[in-house]
Parts: sequence; structure tokens; C-alpha cells
Amino acid sequence: MAAAGWQENGGTHMTVATSNTAVLRIATPEGVTFSLPLAGPVTRAFAVAIDFLVIMLINKLLNVLVIVLSAASEDLGAGAQTLMGFVIAFGYSAIAEMLFNGQTLGKRVLHIRVMDERGLRLKPGQVLIRNLLRVADFLPVFYGLGGLACLFSKRCQRMGDLAAGTIVVREVKRRAPDVEQLMDGKYNSFRNHPHLEARLRQKISPDEAQAALASIIRKDELEQDARLKLFSLVAKRFRTVVDFPEEVTFGLSDEQYVRNVVDSLYRRSK
Repeated sequence: MAAAGWQENGGTHMTVATSNTAVLRIATPEGVTFSLPLAGPVTRAFAVAIDFLVIMLINKLLNVLVIVLSAASEDLGAGAQTLMGFVIAFGYSAIAEMLFNGQTLGKRVLHIRVMDERGLRLKPGQVLIRNLLRVADFLPVFYGLGGLACLFSKRCQRMGDLAAGTIVVREVKRRAPDVEQLMDGKYNSFRNHPHLEARLRQKISPDEAQAALASIIRKDELEQDARLKLFSLVAKRFRTVVDFPEEVTFGLSDEQYVRNVVDSLYRRSK
């Protein structure tokens, strides 16, 4: 999963905690920790190899244009070939990562993605920096410096990642949660309003849904004050998304409200 954070008044309630060579842990002030498995050098190298083949294929396809331009002018053809080579080599990864949530084709095949090292939304500027610095990472031959940086970095970051403040994480397939067990037989008043539940599922992002689920699963690990603050924040966010009737929400604590939301988001249709 990509790290999830709750935002209020334009700020993010998320700070970076400790990390090791395998996992980056991001802890919220409310005491909830999200773990992100980091992609290792070998996996990243295979992704780079796949992307290299894609770039070679694109170059071959565009060589037809170079041949046409060379027929008109050798200088024009040579200039076009040099320019296209640079644009494809650096533009392919940058454009793909911007458009496809931090993934190139190689990363998608290997189930890894680029993200901000603090768990925030990846910015276009970060993508541009990490891709422009491929020139340095590539030295002296085929990612020599970049590979060494990954090996010695605690977060397996190449030089471009260090400069851009990005990491590469592995995508982990997760089983659907047992919502009935989480509800523990408790009644969910939201079920009486399926159209509002559908609107909730439509408006809530996957990251927000995952964060709400994590808060319910790990609630017993929190101290009382941290638990109250966390559910107050999460419930406040969901209350702004869909306005359930007062008779449905009357008397619900913030934790009960979030539990109902999780049931509405993850409950299997019968």
C-alpha cells in the first residue's frame, strides 16, 4: 500500500519514523505506524532492464522518422536522433511515473513504485529531479554510482532518490479483511442507507480506506489518549464526505462511526 495520511487544514498528520534495509515505517502523531516494504537493488535492476528494452523498442520505431529527416538533411537527421535519444531516455520514465502513480512498465511488471519518502503525494518536481539525475547514477557504466548508492543506503535510494526525497516500495497483495469479524456482531446503522454507502465508497480514496481499516485493526495497540485523537481525526474526515441523517449518527462515538464506515467500505455484497 501506499502510505496513507490524514490531512486537515492543508497540513498532513504524518512524520517519518525509523527505517531499515527492508521496511520503511511511517508513524503518525496519533501513534499508528504504517510499514512500507522497500524494493531491493536486484528487483530495481530487473525493472531498469525491462524499461531499457522498452526504450530500445521506442527508439527503433522512431528511427523511421530519423531516416526520413536524414534523406532531407544529414545534419537534421543527426540532430533529431540525438534529441530524440535524450528525450526518450529521460522523458519515458518521468512521464510514466507522473501518469501512472510512480510506475514505469518495468516497475509495474515487478510490482514496485516510486513514492515520496515521507509518505506524501509524489510531486512532479520530485519525478523530474530523480530522472534528470540518472546521468550521475549511470556513471561510470550502467548505474555504477546508482547501484552503489542503493547498496549503502538504508532505504535503498540511488542518488536521484536522495536528491528528490523519493523511495521505491514493493506492492504487497492483501487479502480482503474479514469485516464481520471486525464488526464483532455490532449493528451498522449506515446499512439502512445503501445509496449513501455507495456515495461513500465512490468518494473515499483507496489510501483513506486502508488507513481507516488499519485504525480499526490496531486500535487496541494505542494508548487511550492517542486512540481518541486518532478516531476523532478520522471520523471528522469521513463526516465531511457524506452526510448521513442525524438519526443514524446520533449517539455514535468517533470510533463507532469509523467502524461503521469500514464496514460500509469493505463489506462484501451478498
